[in-house]
Amino acid sequence: MKPRRSVLACPGSSVKMIAKAKTLPVDEVFLDLEDAVAPAAKVQARANIVAALNDSGWGTQLRVVRVNDWSTEWTYADVIAVVEGAGAALDAILLPKVTDAGQVRALDLLLTQLEKTCGLELGRIGIEPQIENAVGLRNIDEIATASPRVQTLVFGPADFMASINMRTLVVGEQPEGYDFGDAYHHILMTILLAARANGLQAIDGPYLQVRDPEGFRRAACRTAALGFDGKWVLHPSQVDLANEIFSPRQAEYDRAEEILDAYAYHTSVAGGARGAVMLGEEMIDEASAKMAQVVADKGRAAGMTRTTRFTPPRNESE
Repeated sequence: MKPRRSVLACPGSSVKMIAKAKTLPVDEVFLDLEDAVAPAAKVQARANIVAALNDSGWGTQLRVVRVNDWSTEWTYADVIAVVEGAGAALDAILLPKVTDAGQVRALDLLLTQLEKTCGLELGRIGIEPQIENAVGLRNIDEIATASPRVQTLVFGPADFMASINMRTLVVGEQPEGYDFGDAYHHILMTILLAARANGLQAIDGPYLQVRDPEGFRRAACRTAALGFDGKWVLHPSQVDLANEIFSPRQAEYDRAEEILDAYAYHTSVAGGARGAVMLGEEMIDEASAKMAQVVADKGRAAGMTRTTRFTPPRNESE
């Protein structure tokens, strides 16, 4: 699965912002028909998005559209307009405010019908369910497995905070009075575990204070440390930070590749067929290789190049 370190939110109502999004080094752009678009502008935003998806000038970004949620009158028309108009250029549909698996299955069925009608590859368009309330979090395992189209689980912090009556007006920061620990930890870990249990990516939502890079770094580092794959960005100034934070550090990536090479060598017949061996001052074994594989995969997906190489020892005593 392609990396989603940086996921840029872009209003479908702004042709200017869509044009700018094409030029940014983000892993994914989602063109929004939901919260970022006023009701009176939604129909025109669909047309803007179809034109943009079919236009040239895109880089390697994943191209996603966030439709309105199933409780509104716009959802089915959003999906039909976008897939009929530009389905071949669309990677996934971001479905907001998901509360149960039935909503994902409904989108799956509609996409299947549209793919058949439009002559598109069946099942190619993915689904990104967004978890934005307490009900959705409680049903997250069923949501994660509702369709083979599901690729990621996305946290929507602002609506979620409102749904549980969290006493804060600053999305992504700890609520005043919560002096120890992390008020979001249970929510984030629940989303992450559901994603990992089902082979999905886990994406953190936005940090709304776009002129506060240190605040963004603090919030992003928290979820990157847990194991999240990426985070929404709302402004070009947040893009490089997200790509940096959700990629391994160079030394970390080099060490991971070294561990994999060393483990492969020492478990081979030529290397003595040993299951555990010293690498420098550290003993490595199968568990070490699994941990290293995670870091190496992230580095490779980010296009990193290793700067060191493993050299097999000259004799058994080394």
